[in-house]
Amino acid sequence: MNISRKSRMPLVLLMVLLIGGALVWHHYSSGKLSIRIGVLHSLSGPMAASEKPLIDAIQLAIEEANAAGGIGGQKIEAVVADCRSDATYCAQQAERMITEEHVQALFGCWTTDCRKKVKKVVEEHRHLLFYALRYEGMEQSPNIIYGGAIPNQLVMPAVNWALENLGKEGNPEKHGKRVYLAGSDYIFSQVLSILIKDMASAHGAVVVGERYQPLGAANMDDLVADIAGQQPDIVFNTISGPDNNVFFKTLKKNGIVAAMMPVLSFGVTEVELKGAETAPMAGHYAARNYFRTIPTHENQAFVKRFRDRFGEHALLDSPAEASYLNMRMWIQAALEASSGDLHKVQRTILRQSLLAPEGIVSLDPVTRHVWKVARVGRSREDGQIDVVWDSGKPLEPAPFPAYRSREEWNHLLETITSPQP
Repeated sequence: MNISRKSRMPLVLLMVLLIGGALVWHHYSSGKLSIRIGVLHSLSGPMAASEKPLIDAIQLAIEEANAAGGIGGQKIEAVVADCRSDATYCAQQAERMITEEHVQALFGCWTTDCRKKVKKVVEEHRHLLFYALRYEGMEQSPNIIYGGAIPNQLVMPAVNWALENLGKEGNPEKHGKRVYLAGSDYIFSQVLSILIKDMASAHGAVVVGERYQPLGAANMDDLVADIAGQQPDIVFNTISGPDNNVFFKTLKKNGIVAAMMPVLSFGVTEVELKGAETAPMAGHYAARNYFRTIPTHENQAFVKRFRDRFGEHALLDSPAEASYLNMRMWIQAALEASSGDLHKVQRTILRQSLLAPEGIVSLDPVTRHVWKVARVGRSREDGQIDVVWDSGKPLEPAPFPAYRSREEWNHLLETITSPQP
């Protein structure tokens, strides 16, 4: 039977429509099958170098989960917003992620100011933010998972260790030490100074100096001159991460080295060291929960996977590891809930525990912070940091240290008027 050209046209048109419809259906159904999460970190501005490794770590955890089948066959999709090193803009992006991108969770923020601004957004929308940075504590929110350390899990045990074990040459005494507090003019340093002075007093140590530099300070000659004049046994350093390059170069320029006057830093990571000459900090100390040099199988395998994915010279530090951990926590909770849905994950997230590169971590259901091991490392000429002490076991999070009431801590915080970064 012959089919005329005129009669064949509707058949061809029907086939085109069917194929086109199938492609459109596939496109939109694929979109529905992905679980979208929002990533709020800076890819531009002064914070970009510090925050880029955190994005990489989150992406690595997502790729590993997707390779294993995703969440019940659904792929995880990261929607990344450049926060431009601007806390207000980052909060605006959090609002957009929730209301327009319809993400099921947010991962991000670096500074305290950024976290507090985004905190208002997630609490208003009853959403969920995963925060990876060590910070000053004094906060709890039903809408934040805190994957970084707070003072009782890092600063307080590290200061205790330093007062017992560090001191300039010629002064091995454990008591009566002279300590100096150097920081940046922001809330992290201010809160830590209160805690460090409390601990120094308990140890019989004397605070001989306390100075704060503006964020982004290009000159620290006056600070270092004051340190040299006071001749402390230990310097406790809470200067903001990127500003430590100037601080340690100025120390070296003035002939102050670790053997003469050891510095214990709470804002230094391998990423900051990598971006500058590493020699000035050699021999000095840093407190963190994670260092790349941790010799366990889990950590070395993690470092290899990270470098295989992002290059042999890819930067990896404690905030990046905590970001990877946060993403793994969310994935584990979503798998338990058999869904990436925000409300279902909220019901399973608080009972998560896993073996991370830094060791076993568990989420505390009361404070929504994780149990973490405290570590102190000594920096090398090449910028790596070797662990010299750790707490031996994960420490329970206490956002408001128990030797004061929560009301007393809140009153002290009200007296801190310096700007928050």
